[in-house]
Amino acid sequence: MTESLKGWAVILGASSGFGGSAAVNLARAGMDIVGVHLDRKGTLPNAERIKSEIEGMGRKALFFNINASDAGKRQGVIDELKKQENGEGPPVRVLFHSLAFGTLRPYVSKDPGDTISKAQMEMTIDVMANSLVYWVQDLVHLGLMGKGSRVFSMTSAGSSRIWPFYGAVSAAKAALESHTRQLAVEMGPMGITANCLRAGVTDTPSLRKIPGHEEMIDWVKEKNPGGRLTTPDDVAAVLISLCQEGTEWCSGNVIGVDGGEYLV
Repeated sequence: MTESLKGWAVILGASSGFGGSAAVNLARAGMDIVGVHLDRKGTLPNAERIKSEIEGMGRKALFFNINASDAGKRQGVIDELKKQENGEGPPVRVLFHSLAFGTLRPYVSKDPGDTISKAQMEMTIDVMANSLVYWVQDLVHLGLMGKGSRVFSMTSAGSSRIWPFYGAVSAAKAALESHTRQLAVEMGPMGITANCLRAGVTDTPSLRKIPGHEEMIDWVKEKNPGGRLTTPDDVAAVLISLCQEGTEWCSGNVIGVDGGEYLV
C-alpha cells in the first residue's frame, strides 16, 4: 500500500479486530495513530504489538488503555491530541468507532436472574453507540476535526436481525447507525463526512463471545457468495478508500463490507 494519507487517526477499540486492523493499515497509508482500548493483563500484549508495529513504520502511536466511554478519560486523550496541533488545520482526519463491549443476555427468561438489567442495557448502548456522539462533539467543538475529516462507525447485520442473547447489542448497533446518519447531516456544512461500515461475520475476539458463534461461522462459510468470512483487513481497505480525496460526497450511509452476505 502506498502512502496516500496524512494526519492523525483516532481509533476507538484499537487493540484487536476491526480497530487493530484499521490502526495498522491507516499507519501504513501514512497516518499517525491515537489508539484507545480497554485491556487487562492477558490481552494487553496485543495492543502493545500493534503500537510497536505502527512505530516500526515510522509513525507516531499514542495508545491509551482506558474506558472510551468515560468522559474524564476522553478529555485526557483529547488534551494529548491538542498538543499535536501544528497550525496546518485540524489534526484529526479520521475518527473510527469500533467499540465492542456489551452485555449478552436475554430480555426475558424463565429465571428472572438471567435477564438483562437496566444498568447492563444502558451501559451497552452508551458504550457501543452514544459514545460516538460524545467523541465527535468534543473533537469538533475544540476544532480538532474540520473540513476533510472522516468519521466511521462499525455496525453489523445484527442491527436489523435477531440472534439469541444479542438484543442489547442489536439495539446499540441500530442506535449507532442512527447517530451516524444524524452526524452526517449536521456535519455536512462543516465538510466532515460520517459513514457506518456494516461488516459481514468476522472471526474476531468479540464474535467469539457471542453464544452460538460457531453455528454463525459455519452458516456464513456455506452461504456467503464469496465462500468465506469477512476479515478486518477487508473493512480497513474500504475505510482507507473512503478517506481519499474525491470521496467527500459519500456520507450518511450504511456501507456493506461483506461480499454480499447480507443479501442471502
